[in-house]
Amino acid sequence: MAHVSIAINGRNYTVACDDGEEAHLSYLAGIVDQKVSELTRSIGQVPEGRLLLMACLVLADELSERQEQVELLGAELTQVRDGGRETGARNAQAEVTVAQVLEAATRRIEDIAARLS
Repeated sequence: MAHVSIAINGRNYTVACDDGEEAHLSYLAGIVDQKVSELTRSIGQVPEGRLLLMACLVLADELSERQEQVELLGAELTQVRDGGRETGARNAQAEVTVAQVLEAATRRIEDIAARLS
């Protein structure tokens, strides 16, 4: 198990993580630190626990919005896929209809040609 030293709001923390996850954990800590800094600039310095709670809530809200967007995009993708299947079925039916019309026209032309002969 690895340990990573991260800094949030000027305070250092040592956090355990799985081997190989150190860089990712540092990246995530950077996101949290950035959010804490934004909050500090907008509301001023508040007790650390409250500041971290607010940062977590803001990040959770952003995550929730992204999840909703992913769900909407997934639904749109499903509609496009289903629409493609419907279009394919309509195209197949149109091909059958065109073939039937051409066969009927061919028979009529052959009948007319036979009468003219």
